[in-house]
Amino acid sequence: MRWLNYHHLFYFWTVAKRGSITDACRELRLSQPTVSAQLKSLEEAVGEPLFVRGGRKLALTEAGQTAFRYAEEIFALGHEFLNVMEGKGLNGSSTLTVGVADVMPKFVAYRLLEPAFRLDPQPRVVVIEGRTDRLLAELALRHLDLVIADSPIPPTVKIKAFNHFLGQCGISFLATEKLAKKYQKGFPQSLSGAPMLLPTDGAAIRRDIDRWFEQREVQPTVVGEFQDSSLMKLVASKGHGIVPVADTVERDLHQQYGLHLVGRTEEIQEKFYLISIERKIKHPAVRELCEKASLRLGSVG
Repeated sequence: MRWLNYHHLFYFWTVAKRGSITDACRELRLSQPTVSAQLKSLEEAVGEPLFVRGGRKLALTEAGQTAFRYAEEIFALGHEFLNVMEGKGLNGSSTLTVGVADVMPKFVAYRLLEPAFRLDPQPRVVVIEGRTDRLLAELALRHLDLVIADSPIPPTVKIKAFNHFLGQCGISFLATEKLAKKYQKGFPQSLSGAPMLLPTDGAAIRRDIDRWFEQREVQPTVVGEFQDSSLMKLVASKGHGIVPVADTVERDLHQQYGLHLVGRTEEIQEKFYLISIERKIKHPAVRELCEKASLRLGSVG
């Protein structure tokens, strides 16, 4: 097996960026014969000339352009590797790039992310929303530091990543004041025939809600199914139905949407996960999210 001498590649990369051996020698603090010898060794290893002279400057050959593109990626990946090992983000200590599954309740996502905004120094938090499978693909490519989702990695997704359980909370059923007063008495049996707004089957919590209704022999009238949890709550605020939500954000939804409590249950538990490439979390902002998650999910209101 042939091995690449990365010192040779690094000298080549520096010369290519600077455009001349003289400038590269000044940056590397090496003599010109030393750098020239390293370049010659690399050209012999790849079997192609990498530079042609163009006046006082060196120009890359076609093979040199290919080598330069690979060198850019190799040394960028090396820089990323050091950042990750030092507990920094993929883009350095100042950025935390988070994927949030689109089925995640937005108020819950905010509660989980909020500790990152209280760090000193505070990282720049970049949030990408999307389908869980797509976010996991981006995580595998190291375009994300972590993914926050309502379920662990599905068995059908073949990536090497780790689930970190953040916590869980019960479910509150909320509606406008008029609907809440109508269906509060006799909860949960009172929900039979009640207009219900539910997340789509893509949300892990939907299966648990359906199972709970079946076990309780409750048959609500499903008037709407939503992938977007914010839209579902907006529709509920207009009086079109009752909406199940994580009980930890009950007060937030009362303040923003004017929704009132119909009833609560601990028999349905909504679970939340942080998914990362690392088994042991090193990024300080990610550690903070994990440590504070149970506190932020644990109280109603």
